[in-house]
Amino acid sequence: MRRISRIGSHVVASSIQENQQQPCITCTTFNILAPIYKRLNHEDQSCLESDYRAYWLARNHRILDWLLYERSSIICLQEFWVGNEELVNLYEKRLGDAGYISFKLGRTNNRGDGLLIAVQKENFKVVNYKELHFNDCADRVAQLLHVELVFPFSQYQNSEIRQEILIVNTHLLFPHDSSLCLVRLNQVYKILQYVESYQKENQLKPLPIMLCGDWNGSKRGHIYKFLRSQGFVSSYDTAHHYTDADAHKWVSHRNHRGNICAVDFIWLLNPDKYRKFLKASWSEAVFGMFKYLLRRASLTETDAFALLKADNQDCITYPGFCEALRQLNLTGHCHGLSVEETKDLWIQADIDGNGVLDFKEFLHQIWNPTGSDQRDDNNNENMDDNQEQTIGFSVKNAVLFPPEVEKGRWPEDYSLSDHARLTVAFSPIRMPCSQMISQQCLRAL
Repeated sequence: MRRISRIGSHVVASSIQENQQQPCITCTTFNILAPIYKRLNHEDQSCLESDYRAYWLARNHRILDWLLYERSSIICLQEFWVGNEELVNLYEKRLGDAGYISFKLGRTNNRGDGLLIAVQKENFKVVNYKELHFNDCADRVAQLLHVELVFPFSQYQNSEIRQEILIVNTHLLFPHDSSLCLVRLNQVYKILQYVESYQKENQLKPLPIMLCGDWNGSKRGHIYKFLRSQGFVSSYDTAHHYTDADAHKWVSHRNHRGNICAVDFIWLLNPDKYRKFLKASWSEAVFGMFKYLLRRASLTETDAFALLKADNQDCITYPGFCEALRQLNLTGHCHGLSVEETKDLWIQADIDGNGVLDFKEFLHQIWNPTGSDQRDDNNNENMDDNQEQTIGFSVKNAVLFPPEVEKGRWPEDYSLSDHARLTVAFSPIRMPCSQMISQQCLRAL
């Protein structure tokens, strides 16, 4: 059993059985439920908290009380009410007085809410801050913060080991219907593309990446599988030794439909992880969605191949492929795949470039794609002593509040938000750079 505690200004994770405390940084992600969305009367949908200053002001003071009591090194908030100057000033003042530097970003088209990311100035030096606008149907955005660790860790002093992190804060679209699942997958793809481009443009060698936020998707969904294919791990699941089969063991959100689910994650990618090429992972994720839709219609692989085939032919052609995507509602509307994305998928499937797919190719490239996953789980054991070293993180602990959600229950007396607060403690460790990623970065420069 672990707890998260604080000594001075440093947050540490410690085992109750351990006497020594190891210095850590912590990260908190929390969807604080913007007052413009919080309903005070479920029978009257127009009765919103934003119309009652005393209510939203008191609730946000309580949120800040909790955040400042925990004093996480990194704070990522979603549904931050950027449209209200008084609330913005409240957060900026209280966080600033507590030693944080913060950045806010509103959703496009003046939606009213947005994101806030804050880091402790005593722990980090801000190297760069960037904003990403998805420009999609839901006006979603993301923040990218590049920071350098400045608090001392004895094993890194007087060394040339990089002590930098890329932190992303985002809030994905809620999947109101199945056609929007593709939009959410595209949003994550754009985030990873943006991070990859930022690393190349700034000639950055591999460094830890943390993706924080409300992902509006569970461990059973396509987003989860896509991020896993890129080497990211769910820090909460890592801390509790949960596998992909343990999706039912915790929740973090009760949505407007009354359903409880786990949607809030802090994803970690360490620089020693081998990753697939991004476009290959994206294609596999879309084909996974394609397969899910066909299976939901009770189609076998043979039925699916027949759907894709052109008339009187024993193979799949590009027109037949496009028509099948249209029938599955993956194209033909503003939220669907673009012409370029459809062509990219076909190129990934038609690897020999002959313009058609037979049944064997269909099974290998679309139905059960194996991809080019070159990660080596034992690469740490076979390191070259001369391999370049960098900083990474081990997950020491992770807790959700309120505590009932860690048992898969939602407490009726919890009113701080419709999301739980997730805090994770990370311990910096020395590790090698991934050769595969390094080579990819160098080729792109």
